Amino acid sequence: HSHAQQLPPRGAAMRSWGVLGGLAAALAAGVYVLWGPIAQRKRRRRGLVPGLLNLGNTCFMNSLLQGLSSCPSFIKWLEEFTAQYKTEQNQSTEHQYLSLTLLHLLRALSCQEVTEDDVLDASCLLEVLRIYRWQISSFEEQDAHELFHVLTSSLEDERDRQPRVTHLFDVHSLEQPEITQKQISCRTRGSLPPVSNRWKSQHPFHGRLTSNMVCKHCEHQSPVRYDTFDSLSLSIPAAVWGRPLTLDHCLHHFISSESVKDVVCDNCTKIQAEGSLNGQSIENQRTTFVKQLKLGKLPQCLCIHLQRLSWSNQGTPLKRHEHVQFNEFLIMDIYKYHVPVHKSSQSDLNQKNSEETKPGTKDGVAVKPSEQTHGTKSLIMNGACSTSFLMSSGAFSNVYPVFVVHHGDMHSGHFVTYRRSPPSSKNPLSVSNQWLWISDDTVRKASLQEHQRPLQMFATQPPPFEVTGLCAGT
Repeated sequence: HSHAQQLPPRGAAMRSWGVLGGLAAALAAGVYVLWGPIAQRKRRRRGLVPGLLNLGNTCFMNSLLQGLSSCPSFIKWLEEFTAQYKTEQNQSTEHQYLSLTLLHLLRALSCQEVTEDDVLDASCLLEVLRIYRWQISSFEEQDAHELFHVLTSSLEDERDRQPRVTHLFDVHSLEQPEITQKQISCRTRGSLPPVSNRWKSQHPFHGRLTSNMVCKHCEHQSPVRYDTFDSLSLSIPAAVWGRPLTLDHCLHHFISSESVKDVVCDNCTKIQAEGSLNGQSIENQRTTFVKQLKLGKLPQCLCIHLQRLSWSNQGTPLKRHEHVQFNEFLIMDIYKYHVPVHKSSQSDLNQKNSEETKPGTKDGVAVKPSEQTHGTKSLIMNGACSTSFLMSSGAFSNVYPVFVVHHGDMHSGHFVTYRRSPPSSKNPLSVSNQWLWISDDTVRKASLQEHQRPLQMFATQPPPFEVTGLCAGT
């Protein structure tokens, strides 16, 4: 009985716990006011990024968005491109533009916009793609590389629609200062936007390939042909026993020369006609040409896709298992097309540059990267120039900010992303050495060595996966 009297009454105990609970709630509220949500503070302290909700089978979209958010030059291009929409105050039309929808998502995934959510919903991207007449189901298996080209082609369509090009009949009127904008608008029955420079508005994944054709018979070279590209799809060459496959092997295989048979050679036909008698008509001479591809214009962001699709003798699709090694840095100078310098113009170039030689040239003639002076170019990292890293030669270099990886076979699988952590707000041009592993809504720290390990593991044990590397450069 005496022991029972020493216990406090139940009501007093509940009041004590209530006071403690109130103090704890007040303390938690103070922490929230001072430092914000715990989840957001934890993510920022650790350098993590938001994840993305899987809407069914949308890992292909989530992995691509995480990859694009690691390309600052692409986000900057979207910001400049969407500046034309700032005058539109109607919020209902905001999600009708793919560029605006992409910009909001990528800024949030790169921690450029404050968000309290650790997991974001990207269903708005599927909705705006339907407006662009792309029917992409969130419950069907899709490919990240195909979605990448859907986005780039749709952005080009949006760019071509905005703004409309001025009519040719108005060119002379624009040059007359006495003609006002109002008079021109009345005559054209609408506003008259300026003529846009299409080349400047190209997205940073836009590059150009050169195709060089040389006749094996007369050695006549056809005019160089330029073709555009948004990504490089590299086939994997046959593996040599005891020799590891590298990304450079794939690039060398891509630009290696090939023979094209039964091609009409105008020069051979001309030579044959000059040697004929009495002006007899000569049939077009068909010979074998040597064709070689080169990179005529390197994009600011280079997307590389490894083709692992192959076909069996029965006609069924298979996925190749070879492991492709790659370094963190990629030198692209040897794959670029260099304009040949003719002997007739070489003396003029030497005389023009005799007093001052430009970087990367010697006596007016382009020199090899190894012969250039050290430190002539800064290392390009993540689309931004880093002055703390100087190259030992003038070779063009890239650094990978992201890898999109597919685990599975030709019919099913899962996409994940390896990307760098966003730079700090104090130094936005810096490049973080911290890698992140992202699978939909799961985000954790990783390392480049960890990314290499699954490459080797899946090279020996099926199922394999493919890598799409997004590289930033000049």
